[in-house]
Amino acid sequence: MAHETPHLSGAPFLQAETKGLYEPKGFPSLAESAERSTKNNLEIIAGIPAWQQWREAANRIKAHAIANLDKLLVQFERKITARDATVLYAEDAEQANRHVLEIAREHQVRSVVKAKSMVSEELELNDVLASAGIRAVETDLGEYLVQLAGQRPIHIVTPALHMSASDCGKLFAEKLQEPYTAEHRKLTDIARRHLREDFLTADMGISGVNFGIADTGTICIVENEGNGGLSTSAPRVHVALMGIEKVIPRIDYLPQFLNLLARSGTGQKLTTYTHLVHGSTPGRKLYVIILDNGRTNVLADPAARMALYCIRCGACLNACPVYRRTAGWAYGWVYPGPIGAVLTPHLVGIDQAGTLPFASSLCAACSEICPVKIDLAHQLVHLRHRAVNEPSPMNSWTERLMWRAFAWMMAGPRRYRMAMFGVRVGVRLARFLPWHPGKLGAWTRGRELPELPHREPFRTWWRRNGAALKPAQPPSTLRLPRE
Repeated sequence: MAHETPHLSGAPFLQAETKGLYEPKGFPSLAESAERSTKNNLEIIAGIPAWQQWREAANRIKAHAIANLDKLLVQFERKITARDATVLYAEDAEQANRHVLEIAREHQVRSVVKAKSMVSEELELNDVLASAGIRAVETDLGEYLVQLAGQRPIHIVTPALHMSASDCGKLFAEKLQEPYTAEHRKLTDIARRHLREDFLTADMGISGVNFGIADTGTICIVENEGNGGLSTSAPRVHVALMGIEKVIPRIDYLPQFLNLLARSGTGQKLTTYTHLVHGSTPGRKLYVIILDNGRTNVLADPAARMALYCIRCGACLNACPVYRRTAGWAYGWVYPGPIGAVLTPHLVGIDQAGTLPFASSLCAACSEICPVKIDLAHQLVHLRHRAVNEPSPMNSWTERLMWRAFAWMMAGPRRYRMAMFGVRVGVRLARFLPWHPGKLGAWTRGRELPELPHREPFRTWWRRNGAALKPAQPPSTLRLPRE
């Protein structure tokens, strides 16, 4: 499905389903699932005495890796290319897509199977491949469902979290002409049967990378369905998409992250499959595309650099009361929830996504549950500061005018009384006027204007009755009787 613009516009379904964060329209099943996941996560953590030490160790490892990205990426490239892999660097989504299309043309690719990859969502790669006449099929079950439905993932770990078994059955009946069923096992069998042929006939497989290990030149891919292994081994060409932040220094550190990722993401001790790809195998080609796409913007901001520690477990989404209420599409781009509100302004520009850091109650539940100790709450505050001091939707002339008017109104009692009189008159008149599109119109679509009391204002009442209610003697001079 073609998107209108590369960033923050959303696919056509987005405008139909939700108007955005100012007018949330979440899914009850998503809120229940996210709350259940967080409760399960906290119970697991409580049973691991060393959990905080694990978090601290992972935080230090990622801090070292991000501080030494230039050296570690060169080391990773040198090691993996020594085993017949090809490493390509991409500054942005356009260059990464160009690399993928050139590889596809070189190997005469007509069909692609894709393991789960959030980076490919950044690239809008399915649309790019389709425009070149190449059929791309998502093979992760959740991704497969949202692809069939013409949607984007609603969660970074469980893309179809908003769909019930009944929704899946209706989708398979409509798109695959299968008999309707809401039985989980039968739904899985339907998906497996349709995907099996795609695995066997695909010319190229595309995957993400959970960790790139510098000292061995190893790609680590974790998954639970087996589709990742098939996507990377069945076709004759494998393209791995890797953000620059995914590199870690040594393979000795990998168990530390595998322990944290599985428990925080799905509540497992370890994911079902952990694939370690050391290079190309005989008769097959391996390409690794290492992507920036705005990540160096995060790196250049010392106060924000910690956001690159993220291992994409999704725990912060599940814990976030705003995400539970709005769901993923309302965030307007690939990454929803607290990590999306932190990353997206860097990746696409604060001028486009400057409102996202304000989509938070700052309760810090995300910071407390993050397995690599990203201080997301302070990251959000930092970005709020930037959003109101740099060109952004939060620093437009209308915003500045509004706050200057508010400051003037609050500067004296007469001004305040005059402003409140205007508000009362305006609210009463507004009920008789048609609303027009705009910020206030969007606000009132999701809320009702308050009912104003018809009796006199409190200030007037207090001027008439306040003196009689004052204590005869100041509290500081009262003496209590002795016992």
